[in-house]
Amino acid sequence: MSDNTHSPLILDVAGTTLTDTDRRRLAHPLTGGVILFARNWQNRQQLVELTASIKAVRGDLLICVDHEGGRVQRFRSDGFTHLPPMQALGKLWQRDSTKKSKGKKKKGDKASKKSQKRSSFLTGSALQASNAATATGYVLASELRACGVDFSFTPVLDLDWGSSGVIGDRAFDRDPRIVTLLAKSLMHGLLQGGMANCGKHFPGHGYVKADSHTEVPVDKRSLKKILADDAAPYPWLRSSLSSLMPAHVIYPKVDKRPAGFSSRWLQDILRQQMGFDGAIFSDDLSMEGARRLDGQTVSYTDAAVAALQAGCDLVLLCNQSVGDGAAIDELLDGLARAHTLGQWQPNPDSEARRMALLPLTPPLPWDELMFQPAYQQALELLP
Repeated sequence: MSDNTHSPLILDVAGTTLTDTDRRRLAHPLTGGVILFARNWQNRQQLVELTASIKAVRGDLLICVDHEGGRVQRFRSDGFTHLPPMQALGKLWQRDSTKKSKGKKKKGDKASKKSQKRSSFLTGSALQASNAATATGYVLASELRACGVDFSFTPVLDLDWGSSGVIGDRAFDRDPRIVTLLAKSLMHGLLQGGMANCGKHFPGHGYVKADSHTEVPVDKRSLKKILADDAAPYPWLRSSLSSLMPAHVIYPKVDKRPAGFSSRWLQDILRQQMGFDGAIFSDDLSMEGARRLDGQTVSYTDAAVAALQAGCDLVLLCNQSVGDGAAIDELLDGLARAHTLGQWQPNPDSEARRMALLPLTPPLPWDELMFQPAYQQALELLP
């Protein structure tokens, strides 16, 4: 792999310190980053030492975590702020309009109703929610970066249809306009903290009930309906999105494969039609929604090759380092072999997109951050 120009694999490590086996895997030229989980956490000092040891293996490794707020937050103790679920920001946005809807309404005046709907879209609560979203993003990014973490897979752009248990309160709102503006505000806060962002799960996971961790969800709506509703935030956020993650959901009226393995979704629609030029991550290849392609169970290597061929720049394999980690070694060896056989070619554009996600500014150390006025103000704005 001496001619490799791309490191597409995001792997995990088993414990709170690196083993020699971890270091060997992280030093592999195909490894581009690490995703951390709650099992990698004891306290802040340990996390700082772990992230420093990862960077000592290779300084360009992207250290990632799923740290959204609410029930998806990996580090919750030793000073880390308990961040709100995104639904709390959506409810704050809707507070004034909900109060108005309980008041008296004129019957039969459609023009009046339309005017009222337009005027209530940006209320005082909406602007307060926007500020709170920016504060959430800033606190999230600055606390993680103070501990050596580069990147969080946030924000969720799925719509809250009320039917998906796996998405649930992780979504801002049912209205794609509200989702877009709150996500943009949160991404502004991430940027202030020196962190890139990742919108997920393209083109939308909120409509289906099935959990792609354990099943293969199917969304039978038309492309026109999906683009007009669930996928609407993606082109609206084109100038702000650093990266995104497709859903392990099949949309049979568009393609027989899940979106993360579909060149129709990733290249034709996302890249060409929507003009997105950021990094595309696959969702976890160990999820059930990634293990079945074209009706057959596939290996991690086959899944990774399929995702990369479809248009993903980076692929995740999570929770496979526990035990002997054979699945990780299988993927590293398998993808190297696929390259040798010409089944996959390293992509310098993909590598540039990966590198662009690394922070450009040094983080504030934790003790300095705690006394920084902007951080203290952000804490006051959290819902």
